[in-house]
Amino acid sequence: MSTIFHNPRCSKSRSALELLRERGVNPDIRDYLQQPPSIAELQALLHKLGTDARSLLRTGEAEYTALGLDDPSLDDVALLAAMASHPRLIERPIFIDGARAIIGRPPERVLELLD
Repeated sequence: MSTIFHNPRCSKSRSALELLRERGVNPDIRDYLQQPPSIAELQALLHKLGTDARSLLRTGEAEYTALGLDDPSLDDVALLAAMASHPRLIERPIFIDGARAIIGRPPERVLELLD
């Protein structure tokens, strides 16, 4: 079972979804702005990505600056809480395939999970 954290207004997200569909993959589509992930879901996602919370942040969003998320003393728990409350902060797209996940930047990266 596969899922894509998708923002239909984002060209990178649309491109990643199109690439997957061209290869016969029809993932569940989660519009994470309409259905924000919980902190627990984000923690599980970090585990699948094999990364920390900071690498999942969109630093160009207004909320990033307004919430002071550039503070290096903030831990993963604080960053995940901010993302759960402000899902625009979550990098996109994210393709999840079973126990693995990848951030689709550039969109072609989603194909790395199709081996």
